[in-house]
Amino acid sequence: MVSEIATYGRACTVPAIEGEAALHAENVSFRYPGAHAPALKEVSLTIEPGERVALVGPNGAGKSTFIKLIAGLEPLQQGTITVYGNPANACHHRVALVPQRNEIDWRFPVTVRQVVMMGRYVHLGWIKRPQKEDREAVQHALATMEIEHLADRQIGELSGGQQQRVMLARTLAHDADLLLLDEPLNHVDMPTQELMFHVLERLSHNNKTVIVSTHDLGVLHQHFSRALFIDRHIIADGPVADVLTAQNIAHAYGFEFHGDKEFASWSPG
Repeated sequence: MVSEIATYGRACTVPAIEGEAALHAENVSFRYPGAHAPALKEVSLTIEPGERVALVGPNGAGKSTFIKLIAGLEPLQQGTITVYGNPANACHHRVALVPQRNEIDWRFPVTVRQVVMMGRYVHLGWIKRPQKEDREAVQHALATMEIEHLADRQIGELSGGQQQRVMLARTLAHDADLLLLDEPLNHVDMPTQELMFHVLERLSHNNKTVIVSTHDLGVLHQHFSRALFIDRHIIADGPVADVLTAQNIAHAYGFEFHGDKEFASWSPG
């Protein structure tokens, strides 16, 4: 449905609180109904404006759950999350989510331009008609993601990489201050990956904050200044080189570690 795309940018009139962190989480735990174990346990962290953070960990580690809690798409059960000083479970300042592709119904009959225009609903609401500045923002987003030629195509006709470009263009049109991207590299071609990272780096240089959930550990050193290794709780948090050690990877992915940091051999534990 179209709402599955549109609701990832939420209208908000609450301003950011000057001097507050882009994201602050304190003692956050979350358990899905009927689950035997929590999806997240006592997660605490602070992310400042302009940081570009990779959220890494094995499947089922709680990465997507944490992103949805930040975006306000899941109810906060324990702990606190604030975004630019405002509670995450309320209407907070300028947050946009690029969800996993499998969470979107790409069969819905809507064009690329219409999807990107949904990024402007945070400013327009659902009643006002787009104005000149909204159309210009959409055109600029399309150009930035190099999909102007696809503007009138149905989203279901696009490749996986093109669809990801559309969703990031929607986020650019939104002009969010905190961007949450959940596994954006899945099924994406290399040119799209490079363009995506170029755009995210430019945004962070303009003091936008970027959090990207990814399984691709190979991109971390080049494209992120900080990594957050999570497996229901935080295993490690800091500069990529300090976090992406053999010991941390072995611990998170269930391997038995043998050897030193540089020359490690792993066997299933």
